[in-house]
Amino acid sequence: MRWKILAPLVAMLLGLSAMIPDTPSLLSWPDLTSRPRPQADATISYGADAYQKVDLWLPKGAGKHPVVLMVHGGCWQTAIADRTLMNWIAADLRGRGIAVWNIDYRGVDRPGGGYPGTFQDAAAAADALATNAARYRLDTSRVVAVGHSAGGHLALWLAGRAKLPVNSLLRTRNPLKIAHVVSLGGLPDLEATAASPDNGCGTEIVAKLTGPKSASRPDVFADISVPRLLPIGVPQELVNGDNDRIIPMRLGTGYSQQATKAGDQATLHRIANTGHVELIAPETAAWGKARSLIEAAFK
Repeated sequence: MRWKILAPLVAMLLGLSAMIPDTPSLLSWPDLTSRPRPQADATISYGADAYQKVDLWLPKGAGKHPVVLMVHGGCWQTAIADRTLMNWIAADLRGRGIAVWNIDYRGVDRPGGGYPGTFQDAAAAADALATNAARYRLDTSRVVAVGHSAGGHLALWLAGRAKLPVNSLLRTRNPLKIAHVVSLGGLPDLEATAASPDNGCGTEIVAKLTGPKSASRPDVFADISVPRLLPIGVPQELVNGDNDRIIPMRLGTGYSQQATKAGDQATLHRIANTGHVELIAPETAAWGKARSLIEAAFK
């Protein structure tokens, strides 16, 4: 008798649950960072600051090794992340025969960070790859840049350095040539990011990165926001999670549309059931997609 009374209620609840879409269980930062952390093969300094360092992940064998230039995120803040956040995917690439030049830089919260220091650091760290290539048997004829979050912005910016305005403090001669970019939940359009209060970094951080306007620099985005440098003439893969709560999907779609309209090859890859951490966790579908794009870029 009790079942006959409860049966309609159970049926109703089962019907309602079938109508509610499954909410994916997303990785948290401790899910990644609490794991044993793989170690790099060498650390190279390109300056005196503790964060002016590069970790090199070197595959076995004589080389020359294909090489990825890797850039960590953390909202351009050293206190949030440094290069070691990328160790797990760097180790994964090393195990597949790809060297990784994993750079660090002073964030906006470090003395000398922000504009121009953060960008000068990223540029110097990238150019140090060319300087050290022979020593470590690295093939720089086709460098693939990979950046996560704020590092996606810096990876794309590094690929576009040849397009910097002639009067920019950041312009240098013979910047490292990058052949392909894979941006993992990146923030390439700083103007759109600054106008998006729901971006996970916060709009005030972009202001710290750009620095204030001045008579000599009235347009603070001219030499650091990637859309201002388009077309950069480099194929770009944007890998974004459809459940990323830190980087809204529209920041990826908006930039890819701008880059395509400007004549660049820019492809947005939406990864289902994926947040921000999954993009740099080696066992995930998101990293599997990114890795396949990286390997294809070397062919």
